[in-house]
Amino acid sequence: MMKKISTYVALIMVVSLFSLTLVGCGNSKETKTAVEEIKDSNKIVLGTCADYPPYEFHKQIDGKDEIVGFDIDIAKEIAKDLDVELEIKDMDFNGLLAALDAGKVDFVVAGMTPDEERRKNVDFSKVYYDPEQSLLIRSEDKEKYKSIEDLKGMKIGAQKGTVQEEVAEDVIEDSEVKALGKITNLVLELKNKKIDGIILATPVAKAYEKANPDLVLSPYIDFGKEGGVAIAVKKGNTDLVDTINNTIDTLMKDNSLEKFIQEATILSEEE
Repeated sequence: MMKKISTYVALIMVVSLFSLTLVGCGNSKETKTAVEEIKDSNKIVLGTCADYPPYEFHKQIDGKDEIVGFDIDIAKEIAKDLDVELEIKDMDFNGLLAALDAGKVDFVVAGMTPDEERRKNVDFSKVYYDPEQSLLIRSEDKEKYKSIEDLKGMKIGAQKGTVQEEVAEDVIEDSEVKALGKITNLVLELKNKKIDGIILATPVAKAYEKANPDLVLSPYIDFGKEGGVAIAVKKGNTDLVDTINNTIDTLMKDNSLEKFIQEATILSEEE
């Protein structure tokens, strides 16, 4: 009788150990970090909105349309540090965080400000750039707007879902705001006199000024800094944030980031 009980107990222990092993294997798959999953797939997918020179924009290079800019250079360095390929998905700015949440992209690099509202839904890297904000207007209106007060009741354009949209609504009294997903569409609205100006990060406004002789950066209007830009990742992917921050630190320390910005600005101004 004792022997039978011992055999039965031994059998139960074997089954229990086997079950624990299976559970352990299942857990190891479930607890893979974001970085581990990216390395397993051998690629990292970038979400961006490539109409924001010199951050990210389309450029014909050797007869081929490419997405370039200093944000893209940063993304390439992140992929390089992870030893994976970089895949770029270009979409409307206001759809980027939804794509991130749905797992369609691994990170968003798009001149995005890490404001408190966005922080509720995604995690951000450290700020890597903090430009001024300016007003892009038609050249014929260069002397028309000399103070913020002169903008009262203005039909103003801004990229949808950005800090600039908030500035247009909150800073300009009685403003009529037109928010679109693409800046190129806003520029057309400005040229066609559907709106009177566009609020943009200064480097971006300068790029569009250079490309459009009939548009000019207002010499009098300054909206201050936008609060910096950072890289967004899915909420909870802290290991990926750490990896990205390490890359940013390296790029800042060896002045590569400054070089990327200068080179992208020059590239955006080339015919």
